[in-house]
Amino acid sequence: MLRTTVVGSYPQPEWLIDRAGLGARLPPRVRARELWRVEPELLEGAQDDATLLAIRDMERAGLDEITDGEMRRESYSNWFATSLEGIDLDVPGVALDRTGHENPVPRIVGPVRRPRPVEVRDVEFLRANSDRSIKITLPGPFTMSQQAQDDHYGSRRALALDLARAVNDEIRDLFAAGADVVQIDEPYLQARPEAAAEYALEAIDAALAGVGGRTALHTCFGYAHIVHDKPDGYPFLAELNACAVDEISIEAAQPGLDLSVLRSLPDKTVLLGVIDLSTHEVEAPEALAARVREALRFIAPERLALAPDCGLKYLPRKVAFAKLEALVEGARLARREVGIGPAG
Repeated sequence: MLRTTVVGSYPQPEWLIDRAGLGARLPPRVRARELWRVEPELLEGAQDDATLLAIRDMERAGLDEITDGEMRRESYSNWFATSLEGIDLDVPGVALDRTGHENPVPRIVGPVRRPRPVEVRDVEFLRANSDRSIKITLPGPFTMSQQAQDDHYGSRRALALDLARAVNDEIRDLFAAGADVVQIDEPYLQARPEAAAEYALEAIDAALAGVGGRTALHTCFGYAHIVHDKPDGYPFLAELNACAVDEISIEAAQPGLDLSVLRSLPDKTVLLGVIDLSTHEVEAPEALAARVREALRFIAPERLALAPDCGLKYLPRKVAFAKLEALVEGARLARREVGIGPAG
């Protein structure tokens, strides 16, 4: 109970990627190869080395469930989205980001299909290098449909459903490769709640249809590095209780979310964001345990897990590691307080 995990990303080393360049722009939706500091023929090996650093940091911090840190990605979404057929990568489109600014995006010029597995090697590498429970992430179909210029379908719903089929194929292969949990990232549920109400649940359920493992969905208000002023409530959250996913990951620390909202997800395990990524200040474990106590007023401990608000990639590695250590210690204190485990 009260297991500790991460949302997905971990800080990439400065020797691998231009972190200043990455932080000075909106998250890439198309490829941004100019950000990598390593020559193309050496890049995969360098990314493997960085992945090992991320794995060992998450293990040393004491997390119950880890990811590969998304070391191979320029953003959480473009690694998968730009590997699909039906997209013109040479002439990208443009769409408004959730900040209201234009950002280059995949331009849809034909039927979207997944020609081959995209992240299977990532899972195999992670599984070969850790005996912890492992999670792999990929973008969800609704969010990808919003991060694209549609020059083919003429219907965002139709685009989202074809993206869902591609995601479904990928999820099946990720479980076959050894993933314990597969998470789809759907931050645009909160950025575009009207469109989400029309077809997001249909697309999410199509993406998860027939898969045989534990699934999670992450939704948030955007990276703290990019989005500074955040609302204190979700416009599209209770609706997710009806979707096929097992776990819902929500941002709660930075926006100071009223945790009574946990009552709106009675059938889901909730990965509660208790680590604020808008500050380099490391949370006190006692404060995190208090936040858990508050959450347990509204959710049973067997349905609660603890995580950062979002991906850690924009934080300095030293800060990210210290915050994960605090997360683990806060969980230990909370388990002791509620009598469901040793103090550690």
